[in-house]
Amino acid sequence: MLLAGTEDGVHRVEGLDSGEATVRTVLDAGAVMRLRTFEAFEGVFAATATGLYHSTDAERWADLGVPQERVYAVGAAPDGRLYAGTRPAHVYVAHPGDVDDLDDRSWRELDGFQDLPSREEWRLPRHEDLAQVRDLHVHPDAPDRVTAGVEVGGVHVSEDRGETWTERREGVHDDVHELAVLGADEFVAATGYGLFHTDDAGASWTRLDEGYDQRYFRSVGVVGDVVYAGGALAHTSTWLEPDADPELFAWRGGDRAEPVSHPRPDETATGITAADGDVVVGTHEGTVLRRTAGEWTVVGTLPATDGFAGSYTPLLEVKR
Repeated sequence: MLLAGTEDGVHRVEGLDSGEATVRTVLDAGAVMRLRTFEAFEGVFAATATGLYHSTDAERWADLGVPQERVYAVGAAPDGRLYAGTRPAHVYVAHPGDVDDLDDRSWRELDGFQDLPSREEWRLPRHEDLAQVRDLHVHPDAPDRVTAGVEVGGVHVSEDRGETWTERREGVHDDVHELAVLGADEFVAATGYGLFHTDDAGASWTRLDEGYDQRYFRSVGVVGDVVYAGGALAHTSTWLEPDADPELFAWRGGDRAEPVSHPRPDETATGITAADGDVVVGTHEGTVLRRTAGEWTVVGTLPATDGFAGSYTPLLEVKR
């Protein structure tokens, strides 16, 4: 089963193997920013414009009551700490010892996140002069480290479970859209001006998209040992224009990523995941693509309004 997010909520996609997938809405929550699962928890989390939701069966969903309504990111540690990133840019934590019931946990803001030296610079005029925490990660090999990506604000790292933070924004563009985690110290950042790699937890960064015009990266995901990323010439408002010229890239190590051909070259890849080892891509127009045995096929279509499923269409494979 595949879960997909659009501007209108979470959708359940069945029958990927048939090539004629069926799509059914399971959560009407407005725009969906992240769909995540974690080893410490049963079920699925959806970070949305109306709250952070959790479901154990991808049918019934509970609002987890994060203090800020617009939740853009969710992360979790192996010991059951649950993190939420919001718009405006705040980070909250709920500890496993708060209560036994996940749906009734209390949230505490991690105030140290507001003390970062660049905090007052985090804004974008066309985004109401606000920033949002776009991604949060805790790798099991570094359980006390929390990594946050901010749109617009850069990458920041905490080594003490989120109490204090250090900036890791030098060498990476500060418009961070998504982070793909490859290891405790290694991740790839999709940003508004470039695709970047670090293998020292953000202390230094390497650019992976030199030589290409599509430098606005909206999505990044790991499938096997390949990192895929969706790029475009410019931001969301240009994607419905005939000369938008998006590109899907694959990085297999080395100095730079390479373009990947697929059946919808005019659509921006806004969600990337794996399904039974295959790469699955969702586009801003709602097309769902799957690559099996080296061949791409269109396997489904997500709900779209005026040709636009969303500037983010997060995808998540859920094992049943």
